[in-house]
Order: sequence, then C-alpha cells, then structure tokens
Amino acid sequence: MFQTRFRSLPKLFGVYRRNNYSTRSTVIQLLNNIGSKREVEQYLKYFTSVSQQQFAVIKVGGAIITQKLPELASCLAFLYHVGLYPIVLHGTGPQINELLENEGVEPQYEDGIRITDEKTMSVVRKCFLEQNLKLVTALEKMGVRARPVTAGVFSADYLNKDKYKLVGNISSVNKAPIEASIQAGALPILTSLAETASGQILNVNADVAAGELARVFEPLKIVYLNEKGGIINGITGEKISIINLDEEYEDLLKESWVKYGTKLKIKEIRDLLMHLPRSSSVAIINVDDLQKELFTDSGAGTLIRRGYKLIIRESLDEFQQPDLLRTALNRDSDISSGKTSVASFLRELEGVSFKAYGDEPLEVLAIVKENKSGVPKLDKFLASKNGWLNNVTDNIFNAIKKGNPSLQWVVREDDPNTAWFFSKSQGSFSKNGQILFWYGVESPEDVDSLIQNFSKNVSYIQSTDSSNSKAASETRAYHTMRKASSQQIRSFATTCNSNPNPPIREGSNKKKAKIALIGARGYTGQNLITMIDNHPYLEIAHVSSRELQGQKLQGYDKANIVYENLQVEDINRLERNGEIDVWVMALPNGVCKPFVDAIEHADGPKTSKIIDLSADYRFDTTGEWIYGLPELNSRQAIVKARKISNPGCYATGAQVAIKPLVDYISGVPTIFGVSGYSGAGTKPSPKNDIKILNNNLIPYSLTDHIHEREISAQLGHQVAFTPHVAQWFQGISHTISIPLKEKMTSRDIRNIYQDIYQDEQLITVSGEAPLVKDISGKHGVVVGGFAVNAAQDRVVIVATIDNLLKGAATQCLQNINLAMNYGEYEGIPDDLIIRG
Repeated sequence: MFQTRFRSLPKLFGVYRRNNYSTRSTVIQLLNNIGSKREVEQYLKYFTSVSQQQFAVIKVGGAIITQKLPELASCLAFLYHVGLYPIVLHGTGPQINELLENEGVEPQYEDGIRITDEKTMSVVRKCFLEQNLKLVTALEKMGVRARPVTAGVFSADYLNKDKYKLVGNISSVNKAPIEASIQAGALPILTSLAETASGQILNVNADVAAGELARVFEPLKIVYLNEKGGIINGITGEKISIINLDEEYEDLLKESWVKYGTKLKIKEIRDLLMHLPRSSSVAIINVDDLQKELFTDSGAGTLIRRGYKLIIRESLDEFQQPDLLRTALNRDSDISSGKTSVASFLRELEGVSFKAYGDEPLEVLAIVKENKSGVPKLDKFLASKNGWLNNVTDNIFNAIKKGNPSLQWVVREDDPNTAWFFSKSQGSFSKNGQILFWYGVESPEDVDSLIQNFSKNVSYIQSTDSSNSKAASETRAYHTMRKASSQQIRSFATTCNSNPNPPIREGSNKKKAKIALIGARGYTGQNLITMIDNHPYLEIAHVSSRELQGQKLQGYDKANIVYENLQVEDINRLERNGEIDVWVMALPNGVCKPFVDAIEHADGPKTSKIIDLSADYRFDTTGEWIYGLPELNSRQAIVKARKISNPGCYATGAQVAIKPLVDYISGVPTIFGVSGYSGAGTKPSPKNDIKILNNNLIPYSLTDHIHEREISAQLGHQVAFTPHVAQWFQGISHTISIPLKEKMTSRDIRNIYQDIYQDEQLITVSGEAPLVKDISGKHGVVVGGFAVNAAQDRVVIVATIDNLLKGAATQCLQNINLAMNYGEYEGIPDDLIIRG
C-alpha cells in the first residue's frame, strides 16, 4: 500500500497542477504521503540550510529521458515547487547508438569509451540538443521554469586524440551559467559536452561530468538515477540500502560479490566523497523513488556516505575527548531538564559494567549496561539531529545488535522516533506513557519476567503532546510480539558472508524454456544452437540475423525455425507478452544496449534472463550484471541474476590459469595468447584470411587489449596480455609467466590447482603442458606445465581452451542452466580427454 501511494504522487501532482493548486503547501502535503510530517519537515529544513546551488547534482541517464520522461519531469517539478533547485545533467547514450545504426555506423569502443570521430560527434551533439529540449519542454509544461545549458560549463583537453578522437578530459568548470539560471528561478538542465580553448566540442562521459560538478558546487546530494534503483548484493540479490565508507569500506571490498564494475564504482564514489564535505552523500536510485530517498529516513535506493568509524568503549578512561562525551550526554532529557547532572551519571557509570557505542564525533551515543535478568539494557540512546538525518542511528544500532544477541530498552510514548524503535524490536509492552522494547528474548517465561520487572519500576510520564494526555492518564497497556516493522529498515552493505561455490549438478527445474538468439549468425551462435538442439529442456523460439533473414535455421531439428530481423519494438513486444525465458545477445561490442533496454522497459512479468556474449557489460559499475564465470565466481549469484555477462574466451582461459596463485604473485604476470582464426569472427579481415595466416603468426593489439583489462579487473591484479592469431581454426593456447612472492616447487603449485579444481567438470589439471590440437572441439579448459625456474621465484603455466565453446557457447549454456535452475552441465558433454 505504501509503495502504491508513493508511486501515484506524480499523477496526483499533475492533477493539482492542472487545477492551479500546485503551491508549496500542496506539494508538502503530497510529500507527507511518503513519510511522516516530521521526516518531510526536517529534510526540507536540512536541504534549505545551504545555498540553492548546493542542494543536489542529479545525473540522468539517456535511457530515462526516453523511457520515463513524464516521471522524471514530475519528480523534478516536486523539488522545484518546494523551492529546491537541483543541477540536472543528462546523458544520451542509447539515442546516439540508435541514430548511428540508422546511418549505418557501427559504434566503436575502446576501454569502454566511445570513439568519437567527426561523424559520430555530429550525431552526439544532435542527440544531446534533442534530449535536452525534450526534458526542458516537459518541465515547462508542468509549470517549471527550466533553462537549457548546453555549452559554456565544461572546459576540456583531449583525453587521447589519436586513440579516442573527440573525447574530452574536463580541465575546469564554469559555474556562472548554472548560478545565473538558479538566480533567475530556473532549473539548469546540462549536457556533458565540453569545449577546448579553441572552441572544439568534445564528448565527455556524463558520470565523470557529474562528479566534476559535485567537486565545484559541493552539494549535499549527488544523485545517480539508476534503472535498477541502487547497488545490488551479488549474492542475495537484494538492494543495499546504505554504505558507510569510513566504517565499511575495507570490509566491503573483501565481499565476494564486490568486484569488477561494482568495486570500481564504489572506489570512484569514495574518491569523490573524500574531496567533499562530510555532509555530502551519493544516492543511487530509480527515478520513481526520488522523493522517498530524499525525504524519508528509510530511503529507497542505495545511500553512500563517508560517515565515521564506530567506536566501542568499556570504561570512561577510553574516551579521549571528555567534552564530546559531555555534549552527547546533555541531549538526555533528564540531564537537560536538570533532574540529574552529567557528573552524577558519569559517577554511576564508574560502578557498573557497560559498553558505549558511538561514531567518532558522538553525534550518536548509546550506552548498554549489563542486567541481573541476563538481558542487557540499552540505558541511553542519544542522537543529534544530524545523527538522525544521516542515519548514523541505524549504523550504531547495527553495531549494538552484533555485540548483544538480546536487548531491552524503554522509550517514552511521545518520543518522536518511537516508530524507529518499533522497527528495531521483536516485541513491546506499553504502560503509563512508557514502552518497553526487546529483541532476542524467545521464551514466554523470559518475556513475562521482563514485563513484570518493567511494570514494577515504571512510573507515569506526562506526555508532551496535549492531544495524548487523556489516553496517557489511563493505565493502558498493550503487548506485541514479533511485530512487523513499521517502516523499511535500511540494511547495510557488509552484513552478508561469502557462500561456498560448489558445482550445481542437479537442478530443481524440469520445465521447458524458450530461447531467443539475437545476432546468431556467427560461429558462437552456431555452436550454441547445436547444444540447445541436444538439451533436454531448452527450445529455440526466435533467431535474429539481419543478413540471414528469411533463411531456415540450420543444425536445429526440434522445430522449423526461420531467421528473423527482430527490431527493438519486436523484442519489447515479446518480453511484454512473456514469450521468452532467456535472451542471448550474440552481437558485436557496443550494439546490444537498445535491445537490453527494450527488455528492461517492457511492461511484462520481468522473469526472463539476459545473457550477453559481448564485452558491453563485463565492466558494469551498477551491480546489475553478474560476470558469468561459474568456476571462479559465485554460482548462487548467477542463479539469482537476471542479467549475466558472458566472459571473453582469452579472459576465461587466463583467469582459470592464474586465479589459484593470486595470493602468491609478486609482480605482473605476462600472458602470451594465441588463438585460431575463428576468434576473428566471420567478417573478412586479415586476422581470418587463410592466405595471410599461412605459415604465419600475427600479433595484434600489443597493449591495452580489452581482455587485458578484463583479466586484470576480475583477478584484482594487473596482467600484461599480448594476443596473436594463428593458422588453425579454433582453440586458444596461453603461455603464462607468473612471478612468485616466495619459493615454490612445481609440485606445490600443481597441488594447489588440483585442490581448487578437483570438483570442476570442465577444468582439468595436467602435469604436462596441454596442446591446442587436443582442446579443439572440447568443452573445457586444460591447465598444465607448472614449470618453475631454478630460483623458484617464477612459474610458467600453459592453458588451452576452445574459444568457441568454453570460451563462449559452452560457458553461455552453463550460465543459462544456472539461471534457469537446471543442472549446470545439462547439454554439455564431459569430453576433456586429458586427465592429469
């Protein structure tokens, strides 16, 4: 019900606006539907405590303007009509790709950066101006003054003119156009286009531009509108509500699911916040949840802030700043009213066993005392306004629960934060204007004992709210057990432990699943089609290829399937009708995003899975995509994922060969990789021209190959990789030299690999160096050699993998099986011929 009420707010706002009632008070009344009056008022006061341009920088993805423009405009209108002026900056990636495709230009990426030549720049600029005008027009229709700021803000130098062409690196930010817009009472709507000193327009990543704006304006909030609505825990699949960097950062980076793009995103946000006031925070949210995130304690997306490290003290001598302690204690009503003094309370603490929990500046202080009943008592919970506003209270209570399996505490009925205390408890009992709360007390006898002791000692407390005086004057009691939370509780990032990762040989699902292959004409698509044909549960429903449209699908006997040329609207329709269980994107790099967006934004059941074979999402920074290498990553994460990025062929073989020794590496491993020419695809090029390859070996991308970055990111350790193409058709051979921290023998190293991979059906450990001719057409990886030099500080390992199978199609089928809860190896032969 709560969520329904909130999501109706933009519609309600539209009704009020059309009837000319969109005043500030009306908007505030609507905001009260998403939280308490206290919450809304305190956050409004908080946000208006700084200059208007310091409220927030909001980065809007291009897909949101295309898919959710009315919702975005409504949310920004709410802020405008309560007197808040966010600085809005938008991207336009999906629209650029669509226009380029219409003009027959294939998007080119290097290191995840769009290569922007002059033709591409003309499309980029056109898209930015069109999307900017769309947003400004939509806002003005809702009575919001908005000003397009499409130039004059960002100055930039070329990032690397030879490599990326017209791509900029921001050198300075001109605040004047933005400040002039706000002073004129208009929301500034920015693009991320920059200019050189000579006036050349350069393309800049919108996330980077938003970060540079934040460094200049130092806003309270930096908001990234994210279609997923936050950062997702890769193991549980749940959205993380809050990350306190000072307290959680180091432990968070050790979590098994925090890797690759997620780790990079968290590091970038931490770097940004380290240069901003401690009051600044980053919110990653869905556009529909903007007000809930900004104006309620519980929030809606992922809130990231610096926070403070937590302290735990067990004696007064451990408090290094007594004045901070005294300030915190003065927040207590008994002390502030003169009923008792700080000195008296401190003297009392000297004679009892206690633990004090707090953040470094003691914005929140909690004191837990031991109790004769065996259930510790939370004697004081004292929080400043900043402590409540910044959710430090949640962090402190989380620390208390870690150290106290059971707890009891008493709160006045008229405490404005009573609902928050209810949300932390498992049971409660009210009498004479006071409420006893507890958690971790399971037996009825123990609960009864707590209530009896409370009833003996409780005295009547006059409510500070006159409207409650009659109710409070009566001896009224109520008792709740296992009470449902009265509000959403922000969950923290580091409360989950890593899970073991055994193969999932038996699945719980025996139902048939429909597969759609998008871009299925290449070698990988052909191999996947053959395996699906032999799979007990998978059936192909659609195959899409522009070149093969109208032709019969070869190598598939379960049904008569004809190639189609599916467009974005076709995919949206199929997803909306729930006709597809698994989408497989077998497209070139930089092409599949419009198709993924069409699936994401379809009004369907959203139960389908997406497997992307390109590199587009291997460096995902949102946590939406799971990197699908089952042997090295969490299988449970793949099971729960909706979107899975299939690893690269070179990258899979290299990671399998290096990962067991990551903790023993002293320098940079070097990888000499050689692939058969099928790795160059079916499009004619020198790398798959048999005449050129005859009696030849061709090195290419000598530095900074995308697989070098992929391997380094996944291992968390830099590697050097040089790819080559040879005259055989399929199969990869890696020769990898790894420097070691300590002396090790060949046997020591081989034993490590055998222990780690002993249960893996698709990985074989061999004493001999494997040959590429033996892996061709096989569905796994062979690792062997383990030659150690005389000084025993370097090992050379050889790994072989079929680039079309375990390097692509077989791995894709593994991921499909896991995502659909089939046995992991269904449809995959166990045909590795080398046994070590």
